[in-house]
Amino acid sequence: MIYSDRVYGDQEITEPIILELLNSTAVVRLKGVDQYGYFKAFFPNAACSRFDHSVGVYLLLKKFNAPLLEQVAGLIHDVSHSVFSHCIDYAMKTGDGGKQDHQDNIFSAYLQTTDIPEILKKYNLDLNYILNDRNFPLKERSLPDLCADRIDYSFRDAIKFMGLKDEEIKSILADLEIVDNNWVFKTPASAQKYADIFLTLNRNYYAGLPSAIMLKTTGDYLGYALEKNYINNQDIYSTDQAVLDKIAKYQARDEKLRLLWNRMNNKLAVKNNPDDYDIKSVCKSRLVDPLCRVGAAIKRLSEINPAWPAILAAEIAPKVYYLKFTV
Repeated sequence: MIYSDRVYGDQEITEPIILELLNSTAVVRLKGVDQYGYFKAFFPNAACSRFDHSVGVYLLLKKFNAPLLEQVAGLIHDVSHSVFSHCIDYAMKTGDGGKQDHQDNIFSAYLQTTDIPEILKKYNLDLNYILNDRNFPLKERSLPDLCADRIDYSFRDAIKFMGLKDEEIKSILADLEIVDNNWVFKTPASAQKYADIFLTLNRNYYAGLPSAIMLKTTGDYLGYALEKNYINNQDIYSTDQAVLDKIAKYQARDEKLRLLWNRMNNKLAVKNNPDDYDIKSVCKSRLVDPLCRVGAAIKRLSEINPAWPAILAAEIAPKVYYLKFTV
């Protein structure tokens, strides 16, 4: 199978378990789940699915010769994402505290309700081993470390939001290597370039005002629909469009639902005003402190750039916005 990827180009996939997982119901569903949440009202050209990203994590791990089990774990790492991705954290109110971890919290339980365990069993893979992130340090690490998940989504986001060119991605990838199960840049200059890209993404996208509006308003819309039983818990593990279609039937007769719909579709003017606001939105903030080679040593960027520790400390804290809507 030849898979055409926006970041890594045309890639041949031959591993039987990967091909079977790509066609599993759980992974295919991710084609209908937007990576960004509900961004079309704020960034109309930013379409990217959780499927795109999941395959990207697999391809990145494959490119760097990670073990097959880690490649499998990378491919399936997002199957527990609900519709509209991290917006569900705001529907469940956990996002209001700056956390976006609903998907992580339910991953193990949700995965076991899908067709994936049977596929893993067919290939004699231990489900419990796959479920333990500690077994896969290349795939997943906590901020501010690099991991395949973080590297892949930042590339996709930099293409969409910053116009990052293919040759720039190739250059960054060429300057990455694996050392003792850590992602390491070969030069401080490459580490700084990548970290600066991530910083721009965090300020303008991950923790920026448009994200604060989108995450909170979409979460409020979904939360209200759940509260009113317009949708149920099973629906939120379907697809974005299926949920929108189901809720739409109730908008003509529900004034509050229409208001929430207008907010999430950017149809009302909104300002960040801590002195007069309708709702508060807290955004998870992200920044990296990559490892890089300095002569014979491997150091963090914060150890060689004296300005980076302060930037890291300031950026990593959740960002709070106070949203005032006007007609």
